[in-house]
Amino acid sequence: MNKALAITMGDPAGVGPEVLAKMLAGQQSGSRQPLLLIGARWALQAGAVAAGVRLPQIKDVDHPGDASEPGVYLADLLPQKPADFTFGKVDATCGDLAVRSVEQAARWCIDGLVTGMVTCPINKEAIHAAGYVNDIGHQEILSRLTGAGWTATMLMTTGLKVVHLSTHKSLIEAAQYVTRDNVLEKLRLTDRTLKTWGLKNPRIAVAALNPHGGEGGLLGREEIDELIPAVADACALGLRVTGPLPADSVFNRAIAGEFDVVMALYHDQGHIAIKVHDFHASTTATMGIPFVRTSVDHGTAFDIAGRGIADERGLIAALDVANALISAELARL
Repeated sequence: MNKALAITMGDPAGVGPEVLAKMLAGQQSGSRQPLLLIGARWALQAGAVAAGVRLPQIKDVDHPGDASEPGVYLADLLPQKPADFTFGKVDATCGDLAVRSVEQAARWCIDGLVTGMVTCPINKEAIHAAGYVNDIGHQEILSRLTGAGWTATMLMTTGLKVVHLSTHKSLIEAAQYVTRDNVLEKLRLTDRTLKTWGLKNPRIAVAALNPHGGEGGLLGREEIDELIPAVADACALGLRVTGPLPADSVFNRAIAGEFDVVMALYHDQGHIAIKVHDFHASTTATMGIPFVRTSVDHGTAFDIAGRGIADERGLIAALDVANALISAELARL
C-alpha cells in the first residue's frame, strides 16, 4: 500500500492555504503520489479564491489508510469557518487549528501511517492566543510530541545548507547559548543527520559569533573559550569540522563548495544568508526527530495574505526535498 505524504495548511489567516492551492492547481496531471492535506476545507477554498485558481478533486478522509492511491485527500479538522475570519488577522481559532494540524500529522508520522510531513507557516501570536504558550514554532511542537532531546533547524537551498545552533531565542539568549557542550551536541546531530540523508562524510563549518572571529579575544572570548574547544572535541570524535570562521565569509565559502553545511549560531545569522542567496527556493528541515519534516522557509505573511500574490515555489521545493529525504532514508534501510 502506498502511504501518503502529509501537508499541513498552516494558519488559515496567512498565506499557507493560498500557496498550497497554487501548488495543487499547478500539478497538470494531478498528484503522482497520495497527498494528505491536514487543516480545513474552507481555508483551502479561501486560499484558492484569493489566488484565482481551481482546486483538483479532493476527497475527505478520516484515516491516512484511506489515502493510498495517487491523488489529493483532506483530513478536515475544522469544518465550520469562524464567523469573524479575516485574512491577516491574529485569531485564536486559526492558531488552534494550525497546532492541531501539526500534532495530527506528527502522530501519523510517529505511527508510520504517512511517509513524512511538509508544513505551511504558523503564526506565533495566534498559537499563543490559542493557549499553546510553550510552543514558539514547529520545532518546539515536534520536540514536545516526539520527546526529542536535541533538535535543530536546517535551512537548505541550491548550493547552501545552514544548520542553526539556536533559532527561537532573543539575541542575548542566543549568545549565552553558545557553549562548548551545546555546540558539540549540535555538531554531532548535524553529522549524524547528514549521513542519514546520504552524505558519507559531511564537511561542517562553524560560523564565529563575534566580528572577525573575535580578533583573538579583543572582540569577545566565545571563540576562544567555547567554539574552538567544541570544534576540537568534534574532530577528536572523527567529525570533519572547521572553524570558527568569520560569519561574513564562511557562507560564501560554502556556496563555492568548500563545505557541505555551515553551523550558524543564531537565527538571523543563518536565515539572512540563505534568504539572500535564494529566497524563493529555500526550505527548512527539522533534525533530531524520528521522521522527515520539511517546510517553507517563510512566515504567514499577514501583510499580503488574501491578495493572491504569495509565491508557491517554496512549498514546491519543500515537497521535493521531503520526497528526496524520504527516499534517502529508505535507501539506507
